[in-house]
Amino acid sequence: MLFLHFIGFFPSPFGFLYVILHPEMKTINTIKELQTVLSGARADGKTIGLVPTMGALHAGHASLVRRSVAENDITVVSIFLNPTQFNDPRDLERYPRTMESDCALLTECGAQIAFAPSVAEMYPEPDNRRFSYPPTDAVMEGAMRPGHFNGVCQIVSKLFSIVEPDRAYFGEKDFQQIAVIRCMVADLGFKLEIVPCPVIREADGLAMSSRNTLLAPNERAIAPLIYAALFSSLDFAHMHSVAQTREYVEARINGVQGLHVEYFSIVDANTLAEVEDWTDAADIVGCITVYCGQKPIRLIDHIHY
Repeated sequence: MLFLHFIGFFPSPFGFLYVILHPEMKTINTIKELQTVLSGARADGKTIGLVPTMGALHAGHASLVRRSVAENDITVVSIFLNPTQFNDPRDLERYPRTMESDCALLTECGAQIAFAPSVAEMYPEPDNRRFSYPPTDAVMEGAMRPGHFNGVCQIVSKLFSIVEPDRAYFGEKDFQQIAVIRCMVADLGFKLEIVPCPVIREADGLAMSSRNTLLAPNERAIAPLIYAALFSSLDFAHMHSVAQTREYVEARINGVQGLHVEYFSIVDANTLAEVEDWTDAADIVGCITVYCGQKPIRLIDHIHY
């Protein structure tokens, strides 16, 4: 049962009004309880939206949640820092954990359920499944972070099986991840709609990310130059080749002390295969990963040409 905040009785010309602000969000930690709640909702004909997250929520996540709330009767937001998608243990260790503020944000956005299981709950035994969808999962992030997308597919497929959503919402900042998840959905035959949602940016252009909170002030000051270089390359690309555009972006970013490009790939937005000419595909996207600062913090972004 989903409860409502009681605010109070207030006089009006029609008597007393019972006023509520928004639904009380329920936090659930076990698969069994979540499935019990959702089975009842599903039996009542309610639609279910899922927003998978790893926590450390920000305005970008909020945009996904609000869209799900607008399009579904019930919105489930998973908060689970999935260990199987981190190929670098240090990256997992320093990933921000902000459960209290996460739940406050979800309540404000109108989500009905926060699903926050433990690692033991999601992985009672090792998940030895292997997913392979080349070239989609073999390039860019797949090449730089071996095993990352396998871990993504493990946890997302688990969530899809547990929640059985009608729709699942993902931010386009993780452009390649959406492409891989679409492959996984087709492979496993899940009956749901994948809903990609636009990148939400700070006022200075930096793509919102949980990792941004790890940036020192001087690092945060230079991070927006990543998108600035991508945005300026749109005009540059009109008069230059794909190779020249790639070199232009890399030179601009690498010329900033404290920034270093790991890769900048200009690819077919559908297949993620590298393009050599602007006529090679109808939809072309530039995907970039940049190390920022001394730690360093790994930031990703992309732009459509």
